[in-house]
Amino acid sequence: MTLDKSLKVSGGAIKTRNVLTRVERIKQMQKQDRWKEGDPIMGMPKTRVVKVSLKKKKKVKKEDDDKK
Repeated sequence: MTLDKSLKVSGGAIKTRNVLTRVERIKQMQKQDRWKEGDPIMGMPKTRVVKVSLKKKKKVKKEDDDKK
């Protein structure tokens, strides 16, 4: 089933997902040296998902424009 054009978000799936797939969790733990080949999949430890928050840029007012 497709999604209507009016319901789609222009940016797509930009949001940070708070749940990772099993493969993504294993890859993340391998980078952190917390996963070894042969470890049981059941009872796998939780992995933290880092959320990136962007700061909005402040507008700089020109002093020349304010005086005129």
